[in-house]
Amino acid sequence: MIAGIIIGALLQWLFDDSGDFSFSVFGLHVSTYALLVEGIFNVVGSIFIASLKMLVVPLVFVSLVCGTSSLSDPSKLGRLGGKSILLYVATTAIAISLAVSFALLVAPGDGLNLTSESTYVAKEAPSLGQVIINMMPTNPINAMAEGNMLQIIVFSVFFGIAMSMTGDAGKRLTAVFEDLSTVVMKLVTILMNLAPYGVFVLMAKLFATIGFDTIASLLKYFLLVVFVLFVHAFVSYPIILKVLSGLSPLILIRKMRDAALFAFSTSSSSATLPITLETAIKKLGVKRTVASFTVPLGSTINMDGTAIMQGVATVFIAQVYSVDLSLSDYMMVILTATLASIGTAGVPGVGLIMLAMVLQQVNLPVEGIALIIGVDRLLDMTRTAVNVTGDCMVACIVAKSENELDLDIYNDPDAGKKDEEVDFEHFDRNS
Repeated sequence: MIAGIIIGALLQWLFDDSGDFSFSVFGLHVSTYALLVEGIFNVVGSIFIASLKMLVVPLVFVSLVCGTSSLSDPSKLGRLGGKSILLYVATTAIAISLAVSFALLVAPGDGLNLTSESTYVAKEAPSLGQVIINMMPTNPINAMAEGNMLQIIVFSVFFGIAMSMTGDAGKRLTAVFEDLSTVVMKLVTILMNLAPYGVFVLMAKLFATIGFDTIASLLKYFLLVVFVLFVHAFVSYPIILKVLSGLSPLILIRKMRDAALFAFSTSSSSATLPITLETAIKKLGVKRTVASFTVPLGSTINMDGTAIMQGVATVFIAQVYSVDLSLSDYMMVILTATLASIGTAGVPGVGLIMLAMVLQQVNLPVEGIALIIGVDRLLDMTRTAVNVTGDCMVACIVAKSENELDLDIYNDPDAGKKDEEVDFEHFDRNS
């Protein structure tokens, strides 16, 4: 990651307005910058992200079916769902409240006369009722093809429950899904050996193209969002974990390092899902019956980082446009952003769509999003890291409450490390 940042910054510095190094190949004029950034870095990075997204649907479907089919008590699934959703909504409400409070205290938009020639055309955000309706798949195969995670989760839960109630046929099918789960997790392990190269090209491309002059003009806003994200990750989460489960927050934060850095690189909760799930099971000791439900659900509805951005951005835009918001307006921002996070997909940049919905609720100009869009890519990376940390934190709390947490694995600093490497040099094809 560090190497990618340095290389990307150097490329931007070398190939600025002073010119570019170019050469000819078979009579074609080739730009060095374009070859590296738009060519090699773009192709390798896109393939790497695509390979991760390739795993998401089979991983969620197979893991969730295995988890629900193994539940002997159907009421346990209701408890898991109730606890998970309640915790996710609560942490999001805390996140947006922190964001609005700090933004009002710091006032990042006061005194700024920012103008932008660009415009932001917001897509229409779905209503909460429509989000609930859309959770039920009319065609589960189509939902898998489109990567509609809420519909996949609902279908997987129903399918797993049906398997658990079908007797011998269900048991035979459960054995097949257990084997499929083992194979998919091994595929995750293999792809993780390619992660350093994928992360390098992603970071190099980003820092070769991002405009640092834009960050300078929005430095106060940028630093405030990052500050609130850090407060939520290193203060709110540890307090919630300690109070509700008694577990050590330091262990959680230390073991989340790899998954958080990976989320930072990809800016996608969905793309990071295989790593998040593996971290919860192998490093934190969350039993698969709990992890396979809470973690995919969290990657879909737990958007604390996005809520923080929405809170700070709303106050920032209101101050830039000199619009005074009342207490009831701020309460509406908190409520809307909390509910909007349920309908936020785990893909890069989608938070801006939800921000448009929040701005419309308090009659702020949606065009104000154009002011902050230049630095949103970097902030998107940071808030994704916070989101996946929250997913595992909730998984640990729910697992502890259901006696489905292996404390030996949780407290073992080396847990999960032995499964991270694949020896390709001595790889036996027949084994």
